[in-house]
Amino acid sequence: MAETNQTKYTEAFGAFAPALTVEELDSRIAKILEERFEKNNTREVKKFLHSTIDLTTLSGTDTEEKVAQLVASVNDFEGTEDVPSVAAICIYPNFVKTVREVLTAEGVQVACVSGCFPASQSFPEVKIAETALAIAAGADEIDIVLNLGAFLAGDYLEASTEIEEQKATARGAHLKVILETGALRDPELIRRASILALFSGADFLKTSTGKEFPGADLRAAYILCSVLREYREKYGEVRGVKFSGGIRSAEEAVKYYCLVEAILGEEWLDNRLFRIGASSLVGSLQQEILG
Repeated sequence: MAETNQTKYTEAFGAFAPALTVEELDSRIAKILEERFEKNNTREVKKFLHSTIDLTTLSGTDTEEKVAQLVASVNDFEGTEDVPSVAAICIYPNFVKTVREVLTAEGVQVACVSGCFPASQSFPEVKIAETALAIAAGADEIDIVLNLGAFLAGDYLEASTEIEEQKATARGAHLKVILETGALRDPELIRRASILALFSGADFLKTSTGKEFPGADLRAAYILCSVLREYREKYGEVRGVKFSGGIRSAEEAVKYYCLVEAILGEEWLDNRLFRIGASSLVGSLQQEILG
């Protein structure tokens, strides 16, 4: 039975285009940016990017007051000129109730990390319980981390089952699966993790936690987008993408926009399918948009 389960996943990996080399990735990314960056480095694109932000605070020093102040800043910004609000506020599960009570900005989602973020190292029952409590508190979106220990050991069934169980526990809330691409590093591992997450029910592929390992980079972004495009072509299903960890400037954000536009197309230029997880990026974008 274990061999049968293993074959199921290796067959899924084999159904997608093979991973590109680092050199091939860099060449294709450079070409996209050369063709698209200047025309997309505009106020309108930056306004859109502002609407894709999952405004995040994930610190051991977070307090209810600090979280409430962050939410208040989103409430206060709503309706500023013609700039849309951020997409979501992302916090630890114990602050979901605080965000839900303070948030008044229209259309902003309540997102939270769960499943023993950021390491995903605990009993599956604990991960499930945390997600269930977050949903009960009012979370709209759940961000979990792929079980890297199981995945890297080749136990694809365990890694997949955890995602499936979290998806069921989320009860309709969007489930973003963090692949921790800075830990995986190898394009083939990132490709496989993306495919496994999609086949396990992920609503979004997400790059990074922004904690122990390097955050998002353009190589990982290219791989995630390519797998999402191929998944759509093969199965007719559209899933989202989220870049997170270390994206701080408007210029960096525009580069990710260029990749999404080039690889996935206009359909993904919508904050229901495209997110950037950040804390400081919002200030950079607002400065460039508002002057």
